[in-house]
Amino acid sequence: MSRRMKEALIGGALLGIVCVVGAYVRSGLTASPIFVFSLWYNRVIMGLAVGAPWKETSRNNALLRGAILGLLVSFAFYSSTGFDDPISFIAGIVYGVILEWWLSRSKN
Repeated sequence: MSRRMKEALIGGALLGIVCVVGAYVRSGLTASPIFVFSLWYNRVIMGLAVGAPWKETSRNNALLRGAILGLLVSFAFYSSTGFDDPISFIAGIVYGVILEWWLSRSKN
């Protein structure tokens, strides 16, 4: 497994924890364990997608790729909730950008 993939999976897992805490607080501490796990797992999958061995590109293009991958992966979770959690959907787009930013930063 490449360094990029390891960092992306760890980053996705850590961002997933941040996202889960936010969702749990937003729900008034009533979110089900299945919902919380699904949201966290979605962020790990995002790390997997972003961490794939993509062709070298400019940083701006990499950030755009992160946003697009974040949108696509987060949409799977968003649609499975019956479109009830738009904040997590938008956060997924931002997290995709954060992951790409981190990965492009760490190789310098």
